[in-house]
Amino acid sequence: MIPARRSLAVLSCVALTTLVGCSTLPHNTDPQVIGTFEPHERADDAVVEPRTDSEPDLLVRDFYSAVAIPTGNYAAARTFLASEIANSWDPTDTVLVVDSIDLVTSNMEDGALEYSVRGNIIGRLANGGAYVPDNSRLEATVRLRQFNGQWRITDLPTGAVIERTELRNRYRPQSLYFFGTTQRLLVADRRWLYSGKDSIASELVTLLLQGPSSDIAPATSTLIPKDATFLGINDGVYEFSGMSAMSQEERLKFASQLVWTLNNAEITNSVRATIDGSPLVDNMEEMTIDDFAEFNPEVAAQSVPKLYAVNDGSLLEVKGEGSTEVQGMAGQIHDIQSADISDEGMVAAVRKRSEKESQLAMGELGHGLKGSVKGETLARPTFEVGGQVAWTVVDGKHVVRVTRSPATGELSTAEVDTSALENVEGEISVIRLSLTGARIAMIIDGSIYTGVVARATSGERRIVNIHQVGPELTGSALSVEWQTDGSLLVGTSASNSPVWRIEQDGSSATTLPTGNITAPVVAVASSPSTHYVTDAHALLQLPAGGSERSYWREVEGLQGVRSSPIIAR
Repeated sequence: MIPARRSLAVLSCVALTTLVGCSTLPHNTDPQVIGTFEPHERADDAVVEPRTDSEPDLLVRDFYSAVAIPTGNYAAARTFLASEIANSWDPTDTVLVVDSIDLVTSNMEDGALEYSVRGNIIGRLANGGAYVPDNSRLEATVRLRQFNGQWRITDLPTGAVIERTELRNRYRPQSLYFFGTTQRLLVADRRWLYSGKDSIASELVTLLLQGPSSDIAPATSTLIPKDATFLGINDGVYEFSGMSAMSQEERLKFASQLVWTLNNAEITNSVRATIDGSPLVDNMEEMTIDDFAEFNPEVAAQSVPKLYAVNDGSLLEVKGEGSTEVQGMAGQIHDIQSADISDEGMVAAVRKRSEKESQLAMGELGHGLKGSVKGETLARPTFEVGGQVAWTVVDGKHVVRVTRSPATGELSTAEVDTSALENVEGEISVIRLSLTGARIAMIIDGSIYTGVVARATSGERRIVNIHQVGPELTGSALSVEWQTDGSLLVGTSASNSPVWRIEQDGSSATTLPTGNITAPVVAVASSPSTHYVTDAHALLQLPAGGSERSYWREVEGLQGVRSSPIIAR
């Protein structure tokens, strides 16, 4: 568990003659993949090096800009260091991302100059470029001295520190795809890779063989043998060895990982691959995403989902210019507080049975509903993939799974292991499973947290690898939903920024057009083409590609009615 708040002096160094032991950076001896390749730098890469007669504070700032260039084992950054430490400095210890870097002169004596380097740590790049959200302080000391009239850094901690703007300017997020625990769906694993390389394809394939990042690993399964090797790209063919023991089904699934990863990175839409000289998959010398459509990680983005809404206790289907109550029992009762609907036509609804009791009911649309777990409060339900299992939160504390038997319609309940949340104070008001079921988003006391769903057995689940994301929203978040691209849509109580988008890995949070929204935004939903929000007055919609000047419009059929949107998925 990563606490929501922690005060940590991450970097400090006072020794002049050695770097060993002078830093309290988290130590990791594994090399960063973003710095292990030695490709040719692209011609459009700007050369970063010390400027003649540069002032010491400007030289330190230029140094931190150069740290964002990992090529040549951080060769650009080493030019800012004195010769005695240029080779011994180890930037691969860790890569911290800060919002900005502040410099304060802390000491001047005997011709040496000392700066305190400070900033807010918002994340770090783990092995293979996986972004891990953080929320702590950077406190570092850097010393300089003049050599032949030019300032150079003589002492600094190990590890690399880069500003958020440098991460965005010099790195590019890419997704690797790994199979989930059921091996039916591909799960995205977002990585930040240095953009000034020509070998992005080789790097992605190498990372694919290394496996998922530690954060998402509990929600994935491994198909690739440990001794599998990527030999390189020869005349357009991706060559592998050490995979001869894989079955044809395993080869087919690995091929789908490879093809979807390269296709969605816009590297190639046609892949040729071999194992020890033979085609990776029999009778498939050239492969495209059409060959692996069943594993499409963006299948939801290519469908047109149905829109539903909860209004005044009733569950409505929104069609064209009107809305009608759904068929079956779900349309006949009028005590529904919240609901979720799956693509398979299953509905899970929270019913208000009395002033102090709510109950979850599940069933098929157009048919009856059966009651299940009860509580004083129940969070809006959220479906697992397949639509037979729904999650909710009882009284803000207990996360439960309600499973429906397809054969009998009977419901059973099991509590989800949330021990990883024990250091997070507050009640869980909202819980949402991602489209693949591998991730979970929660609102706890107005803050957004994400986690990974680990599957111990067929009926047991644990929420692990918890991170607070979007610290800018702390205390104001009211609603959240996953979007088809893996990001989060968040509604808040803040009047100046009522709706936000948070990236899947928590690397950034941006506001959506405010337009005519009146906070609070108590419900949100998202389809591939449209955002939906419920503000203080009505249910509003905005095209997903709307500009800053775009205005949110009321949903036809629900004008003037404050309803909560539901996208069937």
